[in-house]
Amino acid sequence: MAATRQARATWNGDLAKGSGEVSALSSGKFKALPVSWGARTEAPQGQTSPEELLAAAHATCFSMALSGGLAKKGTPPEHLEVTASVTFDKIGESWTVVSSDLEVKGKVPGLDLEGFRQAAEAAKDGCPISRALRGNVALTVKPALA
Repeated sequence: MAATRQARATWNGDLAKGSGEVSALSSGKFKALPVSWGARTEAPQGQTSPEELLAAAHATCFSMALSGGLAKKGTPPEHLEVTASVTFDKIGESWTVVSSDLEVKGKVPGLDLEGFRQAAEAAKDGCPISRALRGNVALTVKPALA
């Protein structure tokens, strides 16, 4: 069964001096988060950006994929902590999301670091957000056991 989620963004003014907001329509869990060009290319200054939202999506998706993969192998995790760092950079004349680097620390009874590394690589390659980014964005994962 397909699932569709919605968010809405508004923008006022030109790119450099304008600003906008983004809201989650499906869940209603965030409303009117401020966004601006400066928040994307300089300091966040209390605002979010598409890249921060992409990092949140990738970290969440990866944690779910890794948890599911570990459980299928008979070693469900007690705890996973994932940080995704999405890099937005100017390539030639175009601003581009160039990478999403995942770091995961896990508490997984009965699994050694090599087994955890293999599971993390599989989750990095298989989670739906990674699959959406693959071929366009460099993806890495750095696993560690707690």
